[in-house]
Amino acid sequence: MKISIISAALLSLLGATAAQADMIPGMRGHDHTGVTVPNLEQAVGFFSDVIGCKKAMSFGPIGDDKGKFMEDALGVDPKTVIKQITLMRCGFGSNIELFEYAAPDQKEIKQKNSDIGAFHIAFYVDDVAAAKAYLDSKGVATRLGPIPISEGPAAGQTILYFQAPWGLQFEAISYPNGMAYEKTAETKLWDPKKPAE
Repeated sequence: MKISIISAALLSLLGATAAQADMIPGMRGHDHTGVTVPNLEQAVGFFSDVIGCKKAMSFGPIGDDKGKFMEDALGVDPKTVIKQITLMRCGFGSNIELFEYAAPDQKEIKQKNSDIGAFHIAFYVDDVAAAKAYLDSKGVATRLGPIPISEGPAAGQTILYFQAPWGLQFEAISYPNGMAYEKTAETKLWDPKKPAE
């Protein structure tokens, strides 16, 4: 009994909640998202020239033509080669890691947001309408929007989906005055407007 009271007090002092008690030891936050692209030069250009990210580093190739390193380390065909990896810094958010692979069993996936395992990358912007005008001027395919959310826990958001030339899905999102859920939430989402919180 005393141990659980002491543990609860320590967790409280450390700012941890019950949901945080069970986690990967030393986990601090999201470091990067890795994305495989068909053409690294094209992808780096899009992330740099359209999104506004900055290239931090590149390395490669990585492969193992004699053993099973690639299969054992990454779960891919043993003859797979990572031609190059480039890491991009995108504003105040976590990093984007771009991969160009060559693999005997490589598939080109044209995902929809509704597909299981599909994903998108969202960037916080100050003004979604200005983001749409900018993307339109760059010839980037955008979806319906800006869409203001006025009901439910996400009220306060405005969103717009857009797409890279090779099909990767993106979202521009803004919530300058916060979202409705924050009024009663014990745990709040990380906010790029306040990166230290």
